[in-house]
Amino acid sequence: MKNLGKFIILILFPITIVFVLVFNTNDFEDHFKPTSDIIINKEKNAIPVDHSKFPELQQDFATPQDVTKACLKCHNNVDQQLMTNEHWTWIKKDTIPGRGPVELGKKNILNNFCIGSASNEKLCTMCHAGFDFKDKNWDASKTENMDCLVCHDNTGTYHKSNTCADPNQKGYGYPNKNTDLKNAALHVGLPKRQNCGSCHYVGGGGNNVKHGDLEMAQNNCTRDIDVHMSKDGPNMACIDCHKTHSHNIPGNLAMLSASPSNSFGCVECHTDKPHKSKILNNHYKQVACQTCHIPTYAKGYPTKIYWSWEAAGKLGPDSSILHYEKEIPKDSAFAYIGNASYLHNITSDSVIYEYDSRHAAAILAKNVIPDYVWWNGYTDHHFLEDSITGDTINLNKLMGSYADNLNPMNLKHPSKIYPVKIMRGNQIYDAAYHKLINPKLVGLKGSGAYWRDFNWDSSATKGMEYLGLKYSGHHDFINTRSYWPLNHEVASANNALTCEECHRPNGRLEKLSSFYLPGRDRSSFIEWFGILAILGAILGVLIHGTLRILSTKK
Repeated sequence: MKNLGKFIILILFPITIVFVLVFNTNDFEDHFKPTSDIIINKEKNAIPVDHSKFPELQQDFATPQDVTKACLKCHNNVDQQLMTNEHWTWIKKDTIPGRGPVELGKKNILNNFCIGSASNEKLCTMCHAGFDFKDKNWDASKTENMDCLVCHDNTGTYHKSNTCADPNQKGYGYPNKNTDLKNAALHVGLPKRQNCGSCHYVGGGGNNVKHGDLEMAQNNCTRDIDVHMSKDGPNMACIDCHKTHSHNIPGNLAMLSASPSNSFGCVECHTDKPHKSKILNNHYKQVACQTCHIPTYAKGYPTKIYWSWEAAGKLGPDSSILHYEKEIPKDSAFAYIGNASYLHNITSDSVIYEYDSRHAAAILAKNVIPDYVWWNGYTDHHFLEDSITGDTINLNKLMGSYADNLNPMNLKHPSKIYPVKIMRGNQIYDAAYHKLINPKLVGLKGSGAYWRDFNWDSSATKGMEYLGLKYSGHHDFINTRSYWPLNHEVASANNALTCEECHRPNGRLEKLSSFYLPGRDRSSFIEWFGILAILGAILGVLIHGTLRILSTKK
């Protein structure tokens, strides 16, 4: 009986282990919890200097340029640092695999929001780190035109002028009229979230419109919005991750970058093995941290997911500007934007449909489930000179595939699964030359600016003339997509994705193909191999136990 008991234990032990691993997912996932929420050592008050004591700042400044001149009296050489910064140059040299060196930036890359900055500088430069940026001939060597306060004002009262909101404002990167420049200059310090957010929160024309994971709610949020920025958590500032040296700000925007040369990742603060589970840590080789820890985006305020420029220009009976927005059921959205199967990803029961005579038809959504792509950090781009082929343009195609990880040459930049916002819409293009058009949108009535004259031919003519490019006189609209990798609005470990959200049929990764995903995919060979392996292990235990019992009897 004693040997029989041992025999039963030897049989039941491996079966029990298999049962726990396969069926008891709750206990299994408890082992996946990270070893710590975050590893960070922050110094909140890194600038001990009280600028209100400096005599150079004790004056009533006539122009914002006078503030800059006062700053440079002490902070010499800072102007030379900023001159190499993309926030100043709006262009940089980069390399696209297969295409070689390129120059790209806000000066020459089009998007499917407000399309392009060229000829529209009066408004677009409200998100430029300078003043008097009036046109393509702007002199970037004039250091007095650098805007120190837009990043370093700590009063929260300094804002760039918006000529669309108020036509009487100056625009061209200048601050609002009647801004108290002296008060702002006396209270400068390290950039706060609202400094960075004054541009990055409102890109594309409004709060959270463009990125989907950068919004005003992050200035004062809870862990439900962003675990890093939460006031009841680490309460981190942007510069705690984007650690700046000599005014070089690390971080890449896939819409304006081609390579990962200036990028950084979660391992800057966390390790590459942050979990107790070896299995989950192994996911890091092919799954970005963001994939599990950003289950939804646009948590506080809706983000734009579709923009139809083709629908612009509808005016009221008295030629008045139309504007309305309303919540509509998801199914009704199809009537506005055609076949848009991606709307099933929206977690809310309704979306916001918005129309404006100037900005056309748009759809916004909140708590959106991301799309997922393989990405190796490199991005291809569609330039103005590129010819259009097909019925949809990928404005910035994220490069990479599962096959990258099978090539030893790609070990330095392997492809991983990333969560992204895919912005969809349509925009104007030259129907004869088959090239995109950079339209003129901003300007006075009669200048050809679309937002004043509502004439696409005039807008296209003026915009392309400005760039020295031809317009055939025949325009149409084409579908476009842009990709926005998600890095913010990170969820806590308790709210991250669970295993079954990906490892099941019709899960989050159902659109990613060319690789086998356990739980999602079926493979007779793999499944039978696994069954035989388990049976073989049990059989081995039985044979071993039997031999032990027989040898004991002898």
